[in-house]
Amino acid sequence: MTQYPLWDQLEQLKQTEWVDLTHTFDEHSPRFSEFEKAEVSTLYNIEDHGFFVQRWNLVTQYGTHIDAPIHFVPHQRYLEELELKELVLPLIVLDFSEAVAQDADFIVTKDHILQWEQVHGTIEPHTFVALRTDWSKRWPNIEQFENKDSDGQLHLPGWGLDALQFLFETRNIKAIGHETFDTDASVDVAKYGDIRGERYVLGQDTYQIELLTNLDQLPTRGAIIYTISPKPKNAPGFPVRAFAIKP
Repeated sequence: MTQYPLWDQLEQLKQTEWVDLTHTFDEHSPRFSEFEKAEVSTLYNIEDHGFFVQRWNLVTQYGTHIDAPIHFVPHQRYLEELELKELVLPLIVLDFSEAVAQDADFIVTKDHILQWEQVHGTIEPHTFVALRTDWSKRWPNIEQFENKDSDGQLHLPGWGLDALQFLFETRNIKAIGHETFDTDASVDVAKYGDIRGERYVLGQDTYQIELLTNLDQLPTRGAIIYTISPKPKNAPGFPVRAFAIKP
């Protein structure tokens, strides 16, 4: 033991397994269909200039990213206004990957969560709840990730509005995450003409993480999720380096 307790705690944490929850992205990665793909160019290379510098041109919601409340809700917080302690949370993983394997349009409802709790116990307050669907295993194949039918309609799973309302209003969770582009299932977006679930979540003055990966490597409970991002001014979100520390 040293005279610096935090250093000792860090050494203990480093003895556990750390899981990267973030996709590596480039200009060819899957993205929301309304967004242009990233553009990457080299401005300076080591051979000619002695150092390596690139220019990246991309939208704020690209790759594994955080959505700040202002992304969908006027007069809410920007990314820079999220507190550091909000970005480190106890993690609960809801595994509905088997249901999604049977139905790509699967929507998590309140009843699904209540059934999950009968097996795994009540979801604790102030936690980050991640929806595991294993959809991230389709990355980086855009065609498989979008999963369009012959009419061009996407078919991706997602959260139901009643499930989100139950989690935030009854279980008092802090934030959510998922492996797909959107909070809502694609069929719900088509049905209602709006991303109701995402608008609701961000309306709680909190954030969500989209396009997570490697949730299959985590336990149902006990891990901690960290979400690290740059701090641009007045931004609605940004790519992140999300990771979890397993117990």
